[in-house]
Amino acid sequence: MLVSINWLKKYVDLGEISTEEIAEKITKSGIEVDGIEYIAEKSTDVVVGYVESCEQHPNADKLSLCQVDTGDSEKLQIICGAPNIAQGQKVAVAKPGAVLPGNFKIKKVKLRGVESNGMICSLSELGIEEKYVPKDSADGIFVFPEDVTVGESVEDLLNLNDAVLEFDLTPNRADALNMIGVAYEVAAILDKDVRLPEIHVEETKEDVNDYVSVEVEDTELNPYYGAFLIKDIEVGPSPLWMSNYLMAAGIRPINNVVDITNYVLLEYGQPLHAFDYDKLGTGKVKVRCAEAGEKLVTLDDEERTLSEKNLVITDGSDPIALAGVMGGASTEVTDQTTTVLLEAAYFNPSSVRNTVKETGLRSESSTRFEKGIDPSRVKEAGRRACQLLQQYAGGNVLAEAVEVDHLNRDEKVVSMATEDINHRLGTAISTDEIGQILNKLKFEFDLDGDSFTVRIPTRRQDITIFEDMLEEVARIYGYDNLPYTLPAGESSAGSLTERQYLIRQMKKYLEGAGLSETVTYSLTSSSNIKRLLSPDVAEQNPVPVQLAMPMSEDHRYLRLSLLPELLGTVAYNLARNQSDLAYYEFGKVFLSQEEQLTQQPYEQARLAGAITGNWLEHPWQQEKKEVDFFVIKGILEGLFDHLQVPIEFKQSKLPEMHPGRTASVMIGNKAIGFLGQVHPALQKEMDLKETYVFEINMEEVFASRENQSSYQPIPKYPSVSRDIAFILDEDVLAGDVRKTIVETGDPLVTQVQIFDVYQGDNVPEGKKSIAYSLLYQHPEKTLKDEEVEESYQAIVEAVNNQFGAYVRS
Repeated sequence: MLVSINWLKKYVDLGEISTEEIAEKITKSGIEVDGIEYIAEKSTDVVVGYVESCEQHPNADKLSLCQVDTGDSEKLQIICGAPNIAQGQKVAVAKPGAVLPGNFKIKKVKLRGVESNGMICSLSELGIEEKYVPKDSADGIFVFPEDVTVGESVEDLLNLNDAVLEFDLTPNRADALNMIGVAYEVAAILDKDVRLPEIHVEETKEDVNDYVSVEVEDTELNPYYGAFLIKDIEVGPSPLWMSNYLMAAGIRPINNVVDITNYVLLEYGQPLHAFDYDKLGTGKVKVRCAEAGEKLVTLDDEERTLSEKNLVITDGSDPIALAGVMGGASTEVTDQTTTVLLEAAYFNPSSVRNTVKETGLRSESSTRFEKGIDPSRVKEAGRRACQLLQQYAGGNVLAEAVEVDHLNRDEKVVSMATEDINHRLGTAISTDEIGQILNKLKFEFDLDGDSFTVRIPTRRQDITIFEDMLEEVARIYGYDNLPYTLPAGESSAGSLTERQYLIRQMKKYLEGAGLSETVTYSLTSSSNIKRLLSPDVAEQNPVPVQLAMPMSEDHRYLRLSLLPELLGTVAYNLARNQSDLAYYEFGKVFLSQEEQLTQQPYEQARLAGAITGNWLEHPWQQEKKEVDFFVIKGILEGLFDHLQVPIEFKQSKLPEMHPGRTASVMIGNKAIGFLGQVHPALQKEMDLKETYVFEINMEEVFASRENQSSYQPIPKYPSVSRDIAFILDEDVLAGDVRKTIVETGDPLVTQVQIFDVYQGDNVPEGKKSIAYSLLYQHPEKTLKDEEVEESYQAIVEAVNNQFGAYVRS
């Protein structure tokens, strides 16, 4: 909502308070002011001038030589290039020495050999945004009405000294979507009176029922419809002050009839619509739901296909307007219009919302109907528009209006007590102070001791219960005046739960390892819902949970895996020339066994990652390391060592994963996830390069971790390193051999690392050589060579016996 300060002054005496101070007070009272914009930069010495003569420039076809009276003793000779300049006009003239927005200084100059003393200005040259300039002035200079005085400053005439506040309204504050509502708000903040427009309409004696009949099929969707008839209309420009206020509110002036309906919309918050009565034909107005497939061309010249959910205004048979949203082109007011049928109606917010959703058409009117309008102002706004059409379009208003009225205008009643208010707010506000606050808000009330019975005006549809009134009292009393206290009693430093600690440690490790966190949609498509399921999820055979009203087909199901959307993020970045990517996501999947949900699905925390491209690159040394299976396996090994959770890897074949580069992650004998390369066919389908992924059930990880102290004393005694290479059958797993070494060498062997795998010369066919590095260390003494050799030989014997291996010479 854009609020013109000059327009606001018509309803509230703002005194000497500055615009910035008003904005601050409004923000502190609960409505956020996003910003302040000024209509135009300051200009000086720009006045109204009268064009006494206008002749063609002797040396230029497209320039005019004008003699202009600006109220001074001497006339100004001004050369003007505007196509609409003519003798007898009153125009904005920047005299020599004037300064226009942008620090543009006006000087005496010669144009094509002829002297020009000043400049005749367009609205855009005076600082008004081009999109708000009336169409008849868009391609030339602005022409004032006849009643302005030659020589007076244009600043007030064109509202150039105005400031506009931009409100960021919450959905409940529909009352502030109009100038009178804003006036009530500002008046309450400043403790001022509100000056409402005085409505007086001189009506003819003709009976409007002789011209118009109204029928409403569903009074729940349209509880009030009022049809006013105004004859002998003269369509033309709006009064200057009205055009100024509309432009300040961000609406381009069109003509007096349309501008008056827009003006009343902004003033009262009540949408109106003017039909050309002669184009109705029948004189009958019928409000009904549209028939499926019915067509309507709206004012934006778009043909709309309607459904049974759309409420329409008809001429008795054919639609002429979308109720509460936009009128139809067939009954549009034009320059030839002489009789106007003015609609003032109340449409059900849900009905308007359905139409907006189906058509994608949103307007100033629909916004207000959707949020809710004041039922007590509907007819009043119609009469206000009749008054303005009579004053500024020369219309003759027929008596009363044709109405269908089933509208509830009852005021809601809220009870509250001083003690309850102070108990909630922690204040000591007196009963008299609360009464004064209610008076500022213009709320009528009865007082019994310290108990208030408040009658809520219909303009405040957002207030229904005690808590709503409590907020009103608090914000007008002043949030800055509410007391603040420190918590009483003993206090202790906060701490993380075990789960929170593990999550932080997990993220810290992964980001330290070079992965970036990403967050993807919890919703996915039918093609992705069962893609890349972890073995522990797939074995449960979960039923995908489908949304009743999905945003789109791509977001129809609650996900069963984090990886499809994560890979979509990788593909998106690869398409934008980002080749080295490493992402992880900690999120939830949603598991259910029910075809028809009777309870919420189980939310399981999972960790997923996706890596592609180069893992390391050193351009100066001309070295690089591409991501492979061992990189992603090493990341997970490091992570689980960091979390102190023992895991194992088991070679696996999983759908949509590379058959030779995939493993399940195990805790004991239970699979908790998997890692490996995405299958080349899926990589091609998703426009990926060679990509490695993992997904882990973190619920199992959290449950498996024993909360033990991680402190280990610094070794006092030296360590001994021994390397050993075994010749093994090709199908023997290096991890199984490592496990045997660890078990046999315990407790002297503290670390076992695989550092080489070799097949080739000097290794028999069907065999492979795997080299291990063993670290021996005792916490309480220096090991002797005999102790190390004894353990070493025991390891060789154990591996030989279990795997038929021998030491490579």
